[in-house]
Amino acid sequence: MNRRNFLKAAPLLGAGALAAPRLQAADIPEGGVSIDHRRYWLNLLDQISRPLLEAGSAGQLKSSMPVETTTESKIKPSTYLEGVGRLLAGIAPWLESDSGGTAEIELRNRYRNQAVATVAAIVDPRSPDYLFDHMEPQMLVDAAFLAHAFLRAPRRLWQSLPTQTQQQAVSCLQATREVNPYYSNWLLFSAMIEAFLLANDLPFDIMRINLPVKKHQEWYLGDGIYGDGEEFHWDYYNSFVIQPMLMDIATAMRDKNKISGEEVETLNRRFSRYAAIQERLISPEGTYPAIGRSIAYRMGAFQHLSQAALQHRLPDDIKPAQVRCALTAVMDRQMTAPGTFDKNGWLQIGFCGHQNALGEYYISTGSLYLCSTGLLALGLPVEDSFWAGDEEPWTAVKIWKGENLPADHAL
Repeated sequence: MNRRNFLKAAPLLGAGALAAPRLQAADIPEGGVSIDHRRYWLNLLDQISRPLLEAGSAGQLKSSMPVETTTESKIKPSTYLEGVGRLLAGIAPWLESDSGGTAEIELRNRYRNQAVATVAAIVDPRSPDYLFDHMEPQMLVDAAFLAHAFLRAPRRLWQSLPTQTQQQAVSCLQATREVNPYYSNWLLFSAMIEAFLLANDLPFDIMRINLPVKKHQEWYLGDGIYGDGEEFHWDYYNSFVIQPMLMDIATAMRDKNKISGEEVETLNRRFSRYAAIQERLISPEGTYPAIGRSIAYRMGAFQHLSQAALQHRLPDDIKPAQVRCALTAVMDRQMTAPGTFDKNGWLQIGFCGHQNALGEYYISTGSLYLCSTGLLALGLPVEDSFWAGDEEPWTAVKIWKGENLPADHAL
């Protein structure tokens, strides 16, 4: 089997300490291959996070982060908040966890400290990296991702912030109320911020939560799919935004008795069905259809599937280990493509490599860090069956090998 090392230099872990084997679908599971998938995922998390959090924690994000845009777009001030909010939303469950060996714990502690320092810098009006000195519509989007990170890591991110930083962060989040969200998945961005405030017993606007949840219930199209607005769009926004945020918003509401258990259970059934659909989208080679807008978010297309594993919301007929193997195959196929990272380790626009033309007008360097949400399942402890289970073929591998599987059925 070929070897591929995500980290060329890892001072904390030791150079090559998390060397990742190249995963081949044909090797799973019949050859009894022993692949340390968690190490592989940690290696990728480190590679994605390191440049941004090192710069952010030093108060040098604006001066250090390169800003690539497409030929049809302008540099937007919100790109830095995009990078921070999306990265932290993806690695938050891992920051919240206490599981792992010595090297992982050391790495996590380092990133916890850097995440706290980065947040402190971006919400402090005196900091050169203050990011809330203007209020354009995109600020609502990425303030919501930051709020989602706080919701996903309440102890290790939100509660670890100094009191003054918490107060500054709340003021920044509340300032986004002046943005009028589009009548689409954008409604959930307002709802996510308010759901975070609700969860932490801070002043919140219940209408900014209730309306988005009710509208998305109305926009449900069937078989685990919501419209982005009233109409269906063939893209990955059910995973990029809609279902992960809707589920976590509803959970926060349930915990504060703001929604019925029956409504949450309905959302959960739909959530599990879409997880089954996502698992079936992954080919035996670890590829998936490049359909719809925002495909430069790369493996963020599978935020939903990773969250379903994290929260134990997978359908009963899908083993957590097969999801682990499927997602690892996607990472290996996509994130190792030449040109994914620039010479300094920052992400570049593309789907499989550096493909600037694939970025829409709203895509810039910061946008790309949504890919980190594919890593949500790192929040599971090492003894969870997701990590502890033997290598298991995912559905496409089984079907294309000729296994006689039960037919798929709509919800």
